[in-house]
Amino acid sequence: MVKGLQFVNSEKVLLTDVQSALDFMMTVQYDTGYNRIILNKAAICEEFFNLSTKLAGEVLQKFVNYDVKLAIVGDFSGYTSKSLRDFIYECNKGKDIFFLSDEKQAIERLSSID
Repeated sequence: MVKGLQFVNSEKVLLTDVQSALDFMMTVQYDTGYNRIILNKAAICEEFFNLSTKLAGEVLQKFVNYDVKLAIVGDFSGYTSKSLRDFIYECNKGKDIFFLSDEKQAIERLSSID
């Protein structure tokens, strides 16, 4: 593992709402001292990927506010929503939140940002 990165691979859903996301983020930072997290897609509830719930925006805004970089790793090809695809595209152009297909891409991306 690259220094400063924490990879969390969970079959259990960890992020279900804003509070669980805050708890997750703070626990990782407290336990590791790291502010760059790779999280597998399975650890995030499906409602997150339905943009009409506004959960993704609310959760990801917390990561940005607390200066925690997040890479979500998984297969996003099954989502047909144009708005979600646009959202993922825009996130990937930034420097805070990334939706990537594998851990190697996530490590590269999170290691290359300031």
